[in-house]
Amino acid sequence: MSDVLRGKTIAVLGGTGPQGRGLARRFAASGLDVVLGSRSAERAAETAAGIPGNVAGLSNLDAASAGDIVIVAVPWDGHAELLKELAPALAGKVVVDCVNPLGFDKQGAYALHVEEGSAAQQAADILTDATVVGAFHNVSAVVLNDPELDSVDTDVLVLGDDREATDLVQELASVIPGVRGIYGGRLRNAHQVEALTANLISVNRRYKGHAGLRVTDV
Repeated sequence: MSDVLRGKTIAVLGGTGPQGRGLARRFAASGLDVVLGSRSAERAAETAAGIPGNVAGLSNLDAASAGDIVIVAVPWDGHAELLKELAPALAGKVVVDCVNPLGFDKQGAYALHVEEGSAAQQAADILTDATVVGAFHNVSAVVLNDPELDSVDTDVLVLGDDREATDLVQELASVIPGVRGIYGGRLRNAHQVEALTANLISVNRRYKGHAGLRVTDV
């Protein structure tokens, strides 16, 4: 673990869901202090008790207040409402949005239109006193939660407008064995990365796998 992350607490809002729980598991395994947030503090505490490492469970508000780096892994339907509620607690923090605005029908997953351009841009519009970074959109929750897998074979595209913040989140991604954090451009390009998750879901359905991404020649 790099010195820049040492001693920092990672809060995961929506930490009882598959993606949030999986990220929390991997961060805790790397030695980081982790706080799970949920609408129900009791449910968060129950989930935290099942994850090895220094993991606590709190309400979303208390988790947002406790975290140095805060990951947003909530359902798209409640994304804007929750961030508006938590904006004061998130002021001054690096907020990592990994929400994918997707719809599903008989043909499979598809990207939804977002007025602001992407979930990450919506977060940035709401959290004007925080630094928003987009990351962890395309990582399989199944893989993250599999205790038999010591390494996660994927890269994580990190998007943002603040170099110090994107460097920090790249370091955070890279604490997970097998993962590299790769700078993927400005926040305005987050919609492409969020939408790509629909393609990966289609890949997984066809090939019965848990596909991830690798960036070559970097």
